[in-house]
Amino acid sequence: MIKTQRIGIYSGTFNPVHAGHIAFALQSMKVAKLDKLYFLPERRPRSKKHVEHFGHRVAMLKQAVKPHPKFEVLELNDVSFSIQRTLPKLEIMFPDTRLVFIVGSDVAEHIGQWDYLERLFATSEILVGIRDIHDAEHLQGVIADWKVQPLQAHILESHAANVSSKKVREALQARTTIEGLLASVARYSDHNWLYVSLA
Repeated sequence: MIKTQRIGIYSGTFNPVHAGHIAFALQSMKVAKLDKLYFLPERRPRSKKHVEHFGHRVAMLKQAVKPHPKFEVLELNDVSFSIQRTLPKLEIMFPDTRLVFIVGSDVAEHIGQWDYLERLFATSEILVGIRDIHDAEHLQGVIADWKVQPLQAHILESHAANVSSKKVREALQARTTIEGLLASVARYSDHNWLYVSLA
């Protein structure tokens, strides 16, 4: 019997990618027993006005995943992602696989309000990483309140909960170092004069 491949989809702004993202992805691989994990950067996130150019964010992601052979960066043409538009594309790209969508607990708070949630959870699992403002018990309650339940929900506590893209951007602007700042991101940012001015 052929084993069904388990593919992780980790969507986000990655403005920029940092060590917390990578640590979370590595933990997700183990907890959800993934065969491969794809970082899926959004071109134009709905809730964030000032983000670095998509091409730069993708380039930094590609540098960050190089040491990890089971990580890849996936680029879609969608300006922003939705279940109705994006999920069918992923299902075509990854036929006969089990998709596991990877999110932070801040996103999990709003999943119950998403449109077409039953379409997503009919064939997919979800993995939620606990951010520093949440705990497992609270998160279990949030998931229980979703109007539709996924095939399986995984919960994990990130080892890098205090790392944030905002803190990394501020360090890059000041041309200083900070815990969680990837060396490849620092080099790329410095070479391309990114995050010099923060709106």
